[in-house]
Amino acid sequence: MPVTIAGAGMAGLVAAARLRELGQPHRLLEQGTRAGGSMLISSGVIWRHLEWEEFRRECPDGDERLQRLIWERLDDALAWLESLGAEPVWEDTENPLTTGRRYDPRALTALLARNVELETKLPPDAEPPLLLATGGFPRRLAREQGLLLRANPWSNGDGLDLALARGGRSTAGLEQFYGRVMPAPPARIREEDFVPLAQLYGREARVFTDDGTEITPAHVAWHENDLAQRVGPSAWYVVERKNERIEAARAAGGTVVERDDGTIAVHVAAAVTHTLGGIEVDEQARVVGADGLWAAGVDAGGVATGGYASGLAQALVLGLAAADSAAGS
Repeated sequence: MPVTIAGAGMAGLVAAARLRELGQPHRLLEQGTRAGGSMLISSGVIWRHLEWEEFRRECPDGDERLQRLIWERLDDALAWLESLGAEPVWEDTENPLTTGRRYDPRALTALLARNVELETKLPPDAEPPLLLATGGFPRRLAREQGLLLRANPWSNGDGLDLALARGGRSTAGLEQFYGRVMPAPPARIREEDFVPLAQLYGREARVFTDDGTEITPAHVAWHENDLAQRVGPSAWYVVERKNERIEAARAAGGTVVERDDGTIAVHVAAAVTHTLGGIEVDEQARVVGADGLWAAGVDAGGVATGGYASGLAQALVLGLAAADSAAGS
């Protein structure tokens, strides 16, 4: 039976490429107007924690089985990607806590995308085998929590809904997300601005609510995802000096105030990049409780619950695992 893949983001494109390699018939459906999903508008860095213990410390509530799978298989998965012709822009992450590669997202999408059926939704009565790679539910979560969206506009939880309707289970952490602090409205934020407008200087900032209550944490993680959760729909960063990110926020129409005491206040808001909770899967990316279903990428939940890990690494490793499993089913 042909494998039907729902979603042509990183996970779906990887799974389709692997199925082509295995000679397995398949269809690749994308309800949006283009391939690439949220990967296309990302920085293109695919990474893992350098040390296993650091991964567990950073994401203590995550599924250890899936974390181990990604941590152990990412290097080989990157080698597979490069065997197809992917050329890294960076040979490593330049972060002493992580290792990985950076790729140009447009080049990677062009390399992987073949025979994508655009503007085609997965029918609710679609027959298995089905591989769900719809990008989680960042649009839904952003709406529910009053946050900005820093992802493609089509990922609204269709994969999760289908899996649950067919007997699958959800993981913990459905309210959690990986996100970035961005300039608050009325700043103009286009998809091409998602990376350059991220206000990544939070470790140098004091953080205040709109009513002036200070909520600066005692410690800020290197990735600043914890700050995004704290900022929520609206807050202020107050810093001692200007930087390029602040000037970019000002140029985009964001609110930047130079105060009488010489500090600079920037009105900010959290933006959802991808969800952390999702569909429960096993190490072969099979949906637990639903025969004939697989889930890859951030449709699969529970990898980074309670912390932060690479969504693109999750997409790459689980996309390959799902394809191998579905082809052998």
